Amino acid sequence: MEKRVYAARGAIFAENTKESIQEKAVKLFNAVVQKNGVQKDDVISLHWTLTKDLDAMNPATALRVGKAAFDASEIPLFCSQEAFIQGGRVGVIRMMLTAYMGQKPVHVFLDGAEALRPDISK
Repeated sequence: MEKRVYAARGAIFAENTKESIQEKAVKLFNAVVQKNGVQKDDVISLHWTLTKDLDAMNPATALRVGKAAFDASEIPLFCSQEAFIQGGRVGVIRMMLTAYMGQKPVHVFLDGAEALRPDISK
């Protein structure tokens, strides 16, 4: 299959500490790129969101300084706050990786985040 542009989604729960956000952001990124066979040169951009309770560290910064599957310093990274919904889950980091892939994307939900999207969690 020829590579084309896809977006792979993922989510993970974290605690509001720099250590937790860094560990969980890197864990999620590594799982998404591994499950989708994505290499550094395949990546177009990566968008992170966090729930408003997570303010100890930006996951884009966490990825750049953590032990990621590959160096993310040249990847366009963007982070925004998740829309606040009354009664919504807290402690959630989400990501959407846009990249050239040779398959339909595998979406990755870890550490309890599978409950957020059981329809696409694998």
